[in-house]
Amino acid sequence: MNSRNFVLPPFTSVASAALGLVVVAALLPALALAQGKRKNPSSKVYVTDVSGEAVIDTGDAVEDLAKRSVYTAQGAVIETKRPEQESDRSKYFSTMVYSNGTGAFFDADTRVEVKRFMQEPFTPNRTDMDVEPSISQTQAFVARGTVGLCTSKLVSGSNMGYQTPHGSVNIRGKKSVIEAGQNQTKISMLEGESTVKAGPQDMGGHVLKSGEQAIISRDPNGGPNRIEISRIPANEMAALDDKVAMACMAKKSVYFEVRERSVTEGQVAGAGNNVGEQGNSGESGGAEGGTTTSSSAGTPVTAFDGTTSGGSGIVIREIVPVEILPIELPVQFTVSPARPVTVTPPGR
Repeated sequence: MNSRNFVLPPFTSVASAALGLVVVAALLPALALAQGKRKNPSSKVYVTDVSGEAVIDTGDAVEDLAKRSVYTAQGAVIETKRPEQESDRSKYFSTMVYSNGTGAFFDADTRVEVKRFMQEPFTPNRTDMDVEPSISQTQAFVARGTVGLCTSKLVSGSNMGYQTPHGSVNIRGKKSVIEAGQNQTKISMLEGESTVKAGPQDMGGHVLKSGEQAIISRDPNGGPNRIEISRIPANEMAALDDKVAMACMAKKSVYFEVRERSVTEGQVAGAGNNVGEQGNSGESGGAEGGTTTSSSAGTPVTAFDGTTSGGSGIVIREIVPVEILPIELPVQFTVSPARPVTVTPPGR
C-alpha cells in the first residue's frame, strides 16, 4: 500500500477514546480498593436483655441471641421462640437498641428481618439523647409476632419503615406497637404519628395519630386489603403500654459514641471486613468497667467499615455502645469534718 495514500484517523476520535479506555481500566482496581476500604457506614444493634429462647441469623451463622452483645443489624434475622406452655409466654422476649437510638421489644414467637439499616457518621451529644444522632434509613419486615418501638426524634432525611404480610407503616415517632398475625396486622400509635398502607395498592396511605390503631386485613373476596382506623381500645392500652415501656427502658440503658483507632495494613488484610473486632473487656467494649461481646461468627463491634489512612497505619472509625449504669453509693464512705457529731457529756 502506498504510504502517501494512507490517512491516519483523527487523534481526537480514535486515539483519545482508546486512551480513555486504558485510563478507566487502570483506575477500576484502585476504585474498587477504595470502595472496599470506605464503604457506607453499617449500623449496629446492641442487645440489652434476653429472656427465654431467641436466635439471630447474621448471614454467616445462626446463634443464640446473647445479652450485652453487638451485631451488624442490616441483613440480620431476629427471632424469639414460642414457649411450650402458653402460661410462659410473658417469659419469652428480647430487647435491644439500634445505634440510631431506637429501642425495640420483641415479644414471644416474633420474627423480624432487618432488610436495611444504614446510618450516617455522627458525633453523639449526650446532653440530648432524645434526638437521633444522625440520618438513618431503616427498613424491616415483621413476618409474625409483636414488636414494640420507642424511637428518638428522627432528624430530617431519616426514614423508618416496617412491613408485614398485610401492609406497612412509616414511623415518624415516637411510641408504637406492630402486631403481625396470620390474617391481619394491627398497628397501634401510642405517641407520635405514622403513615400506614394496606398493601401495595394503597398508594396514598392513611395518617395514624396518637391514640389511634389501624387494623389491616385481607379481603375475603381477593380484593385490596382492608384497613380500619379507630381509637385504641381501653382494654388493650395497658398491654400495649407495657411493651413500649420495655423498649423505652432498653433505649435509656445505652448510648453510642464513635471512636477511632489505628491498625496496620496487615491487620486490615487479615481481618477483612471484621477489622475492629473486640473481645470481652475490649478497648472499645461497653460501659466503663463493663464488657461487650461480639457474635461468635465474627461479627465485629465496628460499625463503620470505612477506613482512612493515618500515618503508617490505617484509622478505623468505630461505633461503640456505652451502657448507662445506675449510680450506686459506695459501701464505705468518709465522714466529712463538717458533719455534726453529738458529744457525750462527761460523767455519762
